[in-house]
Amino acid sequence: MKNNKKSELHIWLAFYLCKGLGIKILIHLHSVIQLKRLVSLHYDQLVALGLTSKVAQNLINIDWLHIDKVVTNIINNKIDVLCYFDKNYPKQLKQISSPPLLLFCKGQVSLLSSPQIAMVGSRSATPNGLNIASQLAYKLSEKGLTITSGLALGIDGAAHKGALAFKGNTIAVLGTGVDLVYPKRHQLLFDQIVLKGLIVSEFLPGTKPQASNFPRRNRIISGLSLGVVVVEAEIKSGSLITTKYALEQNREVFAVPGSILSSLSQGCHFLIKQGAKLIENVDDILEEVSFFPKSCLYTNREQEENKDDDPILAQLGFEVTPVDIIAQRVKLPIEQILPRLLDLELEDKIERVIDGYIKLRRC
Repeated sequence: MKNNKKSELHIWLAFYLCKGLGIKILIHLHSVIQLKRLVSLHYDQLVALGLTSKVAQNLINIDWLHIDKVVTNIINNKIDVLCYFDKNYPKQLKQISSPPLLLFCKGQVSLLSSPQIAMVGSRSATPNGLNIASQLAYKLSEKGLTITSGLALGIDGAAHKGALAFKGNTIAVLGTGVDLVYPKRHQLLFDQIVLKGLIVSEFLPGTKPQASNFPRRNRIISGLSLGVVVVEAEIKSGSLITTKYALEQNREVFAVPGSILSSLSQGCHFLIKQGAKLIENVDDILEEVSFFPKSCLYTNREQEENKDDDPILAQLGFEVTPVDIIAQRVKLPIEQILPRLLDLELEDKIERVIDGYIKLRRC
């Protein structure tokens, strides 16, 4: 297929599928060349632009027949695709350190640019927790805010339902393709969101549930939002990964307190002790999101200071290192180092392989 017959979607998918061609590289190249020209350049020209030999080879050897099939699937499933360089790409998401190159969408794409509050929490929420999440989402919708969550069981589902009950707006960010319903029991909710809200994912249509994809989608949930509300969460939970990203992104973090006897309150109480705002009603949230003060839990300056001397990155070489070995070397529990390993992976500094992680040569 000649270059002039390739649609923009074909080209963006080629970049998406080209291993090693991350968003930061593309942002740099965008300042020196029309990106669509990359697919017609020779190896020497690509290397001259600063691409590594491996990335240049990957780009030259793109499987266009596979991309044709992906495009056909996107069209048949009526999926909208937004690229980072599209004028309609949400500005909030462009502010995060590793924004997705592509967003696959089903529903009202315009909601991506609406003011949003994220709500997250336990999949095994109590009836009281589900009621609180639903009521908060309903009342935030009354105020004109879009409710963003992850379509998971428990608090996520309750938040989506609360927004829909008011006939408000809601966005579900998936860790699968937007053409798959996960969990299956949320089929009806999924259909309602497609009809009245928005389903969005950075993963290709057809992508099945994988454990590693859900922490990645959490950075999008927080990145789209003005702040994150946590309702019932254990200390070791995906909800706290979402708040970690929220803090790095200078978003507000709110936590609903609970019983000191419940493990589902421990995560929220931990966040409150660290400086997250304790909330009892919607007004507690609305007081903060208009002013965007820098969070007292985490600052970007602290993050930047730590990047150059990262103890986890220092333990990785070009040979495969299992995650348990990394944990032993840095003397931290595995659950504490996994979020940082994900950060390093998103920054294109390391790569996850079958038996562990390897450092990338360019770092």
